[in-house]
Amino acid sequence: MKLWSHPRFPGLPASLLAAAVLAVFLPASRAAEAELAVDKVKFAGLSPEAAAREATAPAGFSVKLFAGEPDVKQPIAFAIDDRGRLWVAEGYTYPRKAPEGQGKDRILIFEDTDGDHKFDKRTVFIEGLNLVSGLALGFGGVWVGAAPQMLFIPDRNHDDKPDGPPEVVLDGWAYQDTHETLNTFTWGPDGWLYGCHGVFTHSKVGKPGAPDSERTRLNAGVFRYHPVKKTFELFAEGSSNPWGVDFDDYGQCHIEACVIPHFFHMIQGGRFTRQAGEHFNPYTYADIETIADHLHYAGNKGPHAANGRSDSAGGGHAHAGLLVYQGDSWPAEYRGRVIMNNIHGARLNMDSLERRGSGYVAHHQPDFVNFNDTWSQILNLLSDQDGAVYAIDWYDANQCHHGREDGHDRSNGRIFKIVYGNPKVTPIDLEKKSEAELVQLQLHPNEFYVRHARRLLQERGPSATAAARILRLLNPGGSLPEAPVEAGLLAPGSETRQLRLLWALHAVGGLTEGIALNLLQSPHPYVRGWVVQLMLEDRQVSDTFLGAMAKLAATDSSPVVRLYVASGLLRVDPKRRMETVAALLGHGEDASDHNLPLMYWYAAEPVVGLGTEEGLSLLKQSKIPRVREFIPRRMVSTAKTKGVAATP
Repeated sequence: MKLWSHPRFPGLPASLLAAAVLAVFLPASRAAEAELAVDKVKFAGLSPEAAAREATAPAGFSVKLFAGEPDVKQPIAFAIDDRGRLWVAEGYTYPRKAPEGQGKDRILIFEDTDGDHKFDKRTVFIEGLNLVSGLALGFGGVWVGAAPQMLFIPDRNHDDKPDGPPEVVLDGWAYQDTHETLNTFTWGPDGWLYGCHGVFTHSKVGKPGAPDSERTRLNAGVFRYHPVKKTFELFAEGSSNPWGVDFDDYGQCHIEACVIPHFFHMIQGGRFTRQAGEHFNPYTYADIETIADHLHYAGNKGPHAANGRSDSAGGGHAHAGLLVYQGDSWPAEYRGRVIMNNIHGARLNMDSLERRGSGYVAHHQPDFVNFNDTWSQILNLLSDQDGAVYAIDWYDANQCHHGREDGHDRSNGRIFKIVYGNPKVTPIDLEKKSEAELVQLQLHPNEFYVRHARRLLQERGPSATAAARILRLLNPGGSLPEAPVEAGLLAPGSETRQLRLLWALHAVGGLTEGIALNLLQSPHPYVRGWVVQLMLEDRQVSDTFLGAMAKLAATDSSPVVRLYVASGLLRVDPKRRMETVAALLGHGEDASDHNLPLMYWYAAEPVVGLGTEEGLSLLKQSKIPRVREFIPRRMVSTAKTKGVAATP
């Protein structure tokens, strides 16, 4: 791990910068502590069976050993398929990429056929991969991150054997720092494949053979790729070395981070606190900060000084894996809680989300599971068809990244399964479901079914019949008859269920502009906001819909909707933004919002860059002090660039 630095304060000693940050994020009582007690951890180097037995969890929960060495070693990424089976990538090549053709990584399939929460069937899907770091399933194959490439390995007949050699989908993924490469793939509610990327690796991603002009630069942030449109883009920029991304019930993207504060609500087009380096846009001026009101490390001497001394705060600064729990078998209070692993703390931290303004505040909750073992290194978490949670454990005495190949124990690895009570394992094969059944699953209380069914609908392609079924449930404007809802499913009227239906409608190609304009009248702000995001997906917008966005910007009472409008404007030609930007800047009540002042600035900045007239016009209309501060600064930069004498 690297010390936290900041581009705005390049000459500030790291210790002073850390102290300043801690003064903001830590309670005064903790910041005042002169010394911290050394953490005491019971175990180190347990057997797989003992590791599960010695883990402590809340009452009613148990940690089961699903698989352990020698059956799995070095698990670095995983996914759950439509049959509830686990696909696990073993990362033997890390931390150094092997010479071409000498990769050692492989992908295994684990299956529990007798329902005892332990695997009893293991299949080797592919071997010989190189520096694997990300894994996802869908669209007839397996998506693999293996810098410098994103690969697609076809298995369209589902026989668990590759149909042919891996296909290079994207290349240009860098690996200067091999623990900050593309990772933790997950399907977003909009049908894109999302993943994370670290700050000290500098990629230029594009289709094979693409020139630099057609490539996307990225380091820290969240990216996405559309499996049908073959489009790649940087979704949101910033943070440090995120290795975990998930979406909540409202489709909001959340990541964990290391060294810097640990939790970010990632907004499309947003620019967030960076561990190091500059944002790609030089006129960013300020970035959006963490939503966490706490840290998971203690003391006032910086995150590294607190290593091994942060038990009271959550275990330390290094995190990996993130899950927003949306299953249906745990107690209700866990729904929406965010679970992430704390590497130095050998435990699963838990935060709760409180909606505030256009976003959230993340509050500290008691640690969820403590593995009580210094070798524990959970890298990611996923929930299954029964609401249980799987966790892959890299398991190693060495907790920090370095480049020595002999610095890791290649013989270890575990997969744990965290359950509440004594649930049964439900055999499933969602790929065999009919279109009507997949539509009905959008109302299932367990998000696993919702996500898999939506992706399967998308895989099957545009469908007028599926769109009609979804519209009967979505029922925009009350103009359609209600469709019957099967027993055991949830009524479609709530905001989160309306969102699921909206995303499914988009997945089957049924979201027309007419329907979108109708849905802008929804009583649910996240529905109105998501309509904007989906309609701007291809960076194309009609004058009619842009006019509707301007009306939302001026009159919508929800800061959530205004956030989506600002985000959407980043995908609109700056020459067409003026009316909508000006309307947003007229909301003086947004001046203290966590996200809106800076998102408004990111949308307004290119407009100011068009010329003095545009800049002065927005300056006169803006009721957002931070934007009023930035507009003259940008105007001066424009004048200097054009060789014109700057005016105060």
